[in-house]
Amino acid sequence: MTAGRAPVFNEVIHAPLRLRICGLLRSVDELEFAVVRDALAIDDAKLSKHIRVLTDAGFVSLRKERSASRADSRRLTWVKLTPIGSTAVEAHLAALTAIANGADFDALPGQA
Repeated sequence: MTAGRAPVFNEVIHAPLRLRICGLLRSVDELEFAVVRDALAIDDAKLSKHIRVLTDAGFVSLRKERSASRADSRRLTWVKLTPIGSTAVEAHLAALTAIANGADFDALPGQA
């Protein structure tokens, strides 16, 4: 977690699978879709749904490329946090830490 990050609870990120996706992505440049799917032990449809929510919020971006190791024409999908997504994840984690430490959540910056 980034020191000094203003805590801001984020409902989009907080959903359990989306939080886990963001957790996987926060320490890497990008991950291939299948790696994320397998790490979370979920199916493609469920992962696609949650990645769509994160993409629509501007927190995640996708990149597609051909795979040199595949004989068919399917492409690999790479997932990464955007700069906005990275900031939002760190702020959300700071909010969770503040909550765990007994902070008055209503008094945290960025809370309505």
